[in-house]
Amino acid sequence: MPANKKHLSSPLQRVIKITAGVFGGYLLTEVFHMFLIVYWDASNALITVRYAGFILWVVLLIISFLAKNGLKIWGIYVLISLVFFALIHYKQPFIF
Repeated sequence: MPANKKHLSSPLQRVIKITAGVFGGYLLTEVFHMFLIVYWDASNALITVRYAGFILWVVLLIISFLAKNGLKIWGIYVLISLVFFALIHYKQPFIF
């Protein structure tokens, strides 16, 4: 029995959600762990990245599929990434 059409999102929304989950979630995960490396001891943060990075990325991927609008998720992921990026540059202003 096929799914009810009112519960399915459009093909464009599906593509936006997939890219938000994969690329936006990865961007947010990496910037968050860069933030941890700057504010924590680098060796402890690198050990955290090994396991928590993958888990965080998967959680962000799942969250992007639970949202109704993929563009909102993209906006939220980019906004939070920019906040972490600004905090990184506040501590160390000359890194990229």
